[in-house]
Amino acid sequence: MLQLLWLIPAIPFLGALILALVGRAFSRRMVAVVGVGSVAIAAGISLAIVPAALALQAPYTQVLWTWMNVAGFRPEIALYLDPMSFLMILVVTFVGFLIHLYSAESMEQDEGYSRFFAYMNLFVGSMLVLVLADNLLLLYLGWEGVGLCSYLLIGFWYKDSANGLAARKAFIVTRVGDTAMLIGLFLLFHNLGTLQIQDLMHRASVQWPAGSPYAIAAAALLLGGAVGKSAQLPLQTWLPDAMAGPTPTSALIHAATMVTAGVYLIARTHVLYSLAPQVQFAVAVVGAATLLLAGFSALTQPDIKRVLAYSTISQIGYMFLALGVGAWAAALLHFMVHAFFKALLFLAAGIVIDALHDEHNIFRMGGLRKELPIAFWTFLIGGCSLAGLPLVTAGFFSKDLILWNAWASPHGGLGLWVVGIAGVLLTALYTFRVIFVVFFGTRNTPVTHRPRYRVIVPVAVLAALSLVGGLVKAPLLAFLNSALPALVEVRAGFLTELLSAIVSGLAFATGLGSAYLFFIRKRQYADALAASSAGRRLHAFWLADWAFDWFYDRAFVRPVVWMAAINRRDAIDSVFNAIAWLNRSAHFTLSRSQTGSLRWYAAVIGAGAVIFAGVILLA
Repeated sequence: MLQLLWLIPAIPFLGALILALVGRAFSRRMVAVVGVGSVAIAAGISLAIVPAALALQAPYTQVLWTWMNVAGFRPEIALYLDPMSFLMILVVTFVGFLIHLYSAESMEQDEGYSRFFAYMNLFVGSMLVLVLADNLLLLYLGWEGVGLCSYLLIGFWYKDSANGLAARKAFIVTRVGDTAMLIGLFLLFHNLGTLQIQDLMHRASVQWPAGSPYAIAAAALLLGGAVGKSAQLPLQTWLPDAMAGPTPTSALIHAATMVTAGVYLIARTHVLYSLAPQVQFAVAVVGAATLLLAGFSALTQPDIKRVLAYSTISQIGYMFLALGVGAWAAALLHFMVHAFFKALLFLAAGIVIDALHDEHNIFRMGGLRKELPIAFWTFLIGGCSLAGLPLVTAGFFSKDLILWNAWASPHGGLGLWVVGIAGVLLTALYTFRVIFVVFFGTRNTPVTHRPRYRVIVPVAVLAALSLVGGLVKAPLLAFLNSALPALVEVRAGFLTELLSAIVSGLAFATGLGSAYLFFIRKRQYADALAASSAGRRLHAFWLADWAFDWFYDRAFVRPVVWMAAINRRDAIDSVFNAIAWLNRSAHFTLSRSQTGSLRWYAAVIGAGAVIFAGVILLA
């Protein structure tokens, strides 16, 4: 069965090609069959190879062809299957299929139906290439593919200029990280002579001692790429604006594909980070800082999708925290669980938005618990999993493992654990803020649309996975640890795994209770806080993403615009403008001689002859 591995990315690519070439000639039903069916087949093949993948004693490599052979540089189009990449393709294809099925109904009234599914298929195919790539060059091809697709999908409704601006912002900001990553690939190849991932990690461990400047530089440059793609500090500003795209696009970007690419890159090159402990610690610090900053920003957002966007930034921060303390398998476990509950939250939010005629503001919703029971119960399950409802939801088990590792790992410590616990409280607070405001209280907007089966089935399946996904924690960790180093040394101290879980549960209860107090029982308390002078300033600061856009506008955008304005009138342009002016002047002067008078022409010819004869005589 493993010989079919190449079909998993190939079939979504084929679906994208068919829809791009002849999709306009198809009926909407046929477009949905091709768009949804291609990802369904990829998911079916991924499930079919489960027994063979579990039985693998060593990673499986499938070489398709040699990409190029230039001066000893011989990258191949080759796929690499091990526990890590197998988990990734299962999540990408299965969650991607559910999102595509949801899209078949939610997007059926939109213009550009075939174009949408072509982009979505291309997105899934690119992500599968990224996670299955045998070498970093092929991985980078998939990396840029998901970047292109994010640009196309964020700006899908391109007739609104704001959507095009959001798409360009995402493309440009992520290019900053991609440039750093590309320089890192050059550095690795120049020093180690290969980009084949396994050979590269082996040569790095042999040739570079721990703390080597080359290892630090390469790890830092790859971290730059991961920070951009996964929307971590300081390149997180593009992701909230990515909400300009359709809701299924948001679900695909945030749950199963693009933003988790950075997590996968760091986990895949974990050997390099073990040789650069300073950079590995920086990964933990970036994750810890991001999860806090994004959590505070989520507290202030009125747009339901932007709350979920900041939530994604915060949850990826937990994954970075786990990677930074060496808990590689814990990061991937949270990736899987996050894919379930975040896709569920976006799709359930999409039901609400569609039902209220494209309303995004949570304060214009309210009272939808009985009007939209499917949306309420599925959003509640997803929210509880996101916030980490103890012992019930999958999110609790994966986040609890990260918190314990943040303390127990030799690379962790009390500070990182405290930040993680604070993140749990914040997550519960902003999650239940949305739930209480949207689904309780008085109804402010009438319901105009209700979901049908192609929307209900995906959210029901994702809701079940968000509850039971944590049950596979032990076997999944054992499976992943066969490819990744497990945490073997545990920090001694007062904190135990059980005590960490209890404190995490108390933080969840505190966040839930605070949300209930401020948004159900005593709404006037929240209004009073928001109305105070300090509250208004803090609210505006967090609402504006801690003024990162303001800073980047003044530090980078305005200087570039200023230099462009100067360059419009620079010396080189003056030279060309002068040449043009001389030509225009000469033309004007010479044209004055064209009077049409025969006497004038004869006189000029005679004068010229006299001048010519005089010159000859004098010479």
